[in-house]
Amino acid sequence: MGLLDVLSSLRERGEKFLSEKNVVTDFLGAVEQRTGIKKKILAASAVSLTGLYLVYGYGAALLCNLIGFVYPAYYSIKAIESESKEDDTKWLTYWVVYGVFSLGEFFSDIFLYWFPFYYAFKCLFLLWCMAPVAWNGSQIIYNKVVRPIFLRHEAMVDNMVSDLSGKAMEAAENLTREGRRGPG
Repeated sequence: MGLLDVLSSLRERGEKFLSEKNVVTDFLGAVEQRTGIKKKILAASAVSLTGLYLVYGYGAALLCNLIGFVYPAYYSIKAIESESKEDDTKWLTYWVVYGVFSLGEFFSDIFLYWFPFYYAFKCLFLLWCMAPVAWNGSQIIYNKVVRPIFLRHEAMVDNMVSDLSGKAMEAAENLTREGRRGPG
């Protein structure tokens, strides 16, 4: 699938979305009635302004994180409520990759913040990770990076978690015993 196919697919999905009844299309419909500007033009303008804001705007980090969180959270809830297991796996994969990315970003943010257009690229990355295509970013990153590392270290991590949970239980029991005895 080439770039033109992807763009065509995105355009078709956008047009399908604009023809559905939801909060966004209701709002765009009301604006269209007042201004006479087609919903398609309004939506394209909103996407363009969002892109410009991610490049130049104050608070681009918040906007980028909202984009990376709100849409996936909404569809994750829908996946939980659906009968299909396939959509659950898709969104769990996204959240694992999102978590790994966020952890890496936490430690490198001091350097990445100074990178020009960082939030625009981050937003594009997150959109790629949640894209409704088989080769989306979360599937590729999970299968090529996260899964092999996890499988290689799974037994060691399981042992560490087991040891830590045992020590936590032991500490909780000690605190409970000391609490029952009261002050010395």
